[in-house]
Amino acid sequence: MNIIRTGLPGVIILEPLVFGDHRGFFLESFHARRYREAGIRESFVQDNHSRSRRGVLRGLHFQLEHPQGKLVYVSSGEVFDVAVDIRRGSSTFGKWFGTVLSDSNHRQMYIPPGFAHGFCVLSETVDFLYKCTDYYYPEDEGGVLWNDPDIGIEWPLGSPILSEKDMENPRLNQMTPAQLPSVDR
Repeated sequence: MNIIRTGLPGVIILEPLVFGDHRGFFLESFHARRYREAGIRESFVQDNHSRSRRGVLRGLHFQLEHPQGKLVYVSSGEVFDVAVDIRRGSSTFGKWFGTVLSDSNHRQMYIPPGFAHGFCVLSETVDFLYKCTDYYYPEDEGGVLWNDPDIGIEWPLGSPILSEKDMENPRLNQMTPAQLPSVDR
């Protein structure tokens, strides 16, 4: 497995070994010991699967009291996937990293607890899967505005399809310290 470090602490790209031939391919989408060696120490407790169509943007989401680390990948289609450091006191607060995840590059991205996460769909449809280190609590979910100019994410689309909730998320600089995780979490 190839491990690519990003400019954000704990955010890593994983490229699993892919064994392919005329029949198709095989890869290990998760192997606890190898992922621990790569720096992912948390245990996963919940798997999620979402399907979206071209132009959909989901995010930027996080949980405050129950922060989730996420190991994300695409089983069908292609997305531009983004992590934003929203941890108070972090030296990379407000910085983002994005990469393309697809069924052809087989890349995965790990986003640690305390980061906001989002993605936009580049293919006709996408099946997006993620393993989470804590359970989903709807009442605990927070969000940051997808196009916050202070963050400056370079999304590869102009007018995304958004949920009402994601359209109304605040900018990062409008959030109080109590609305954001800290580095210590």
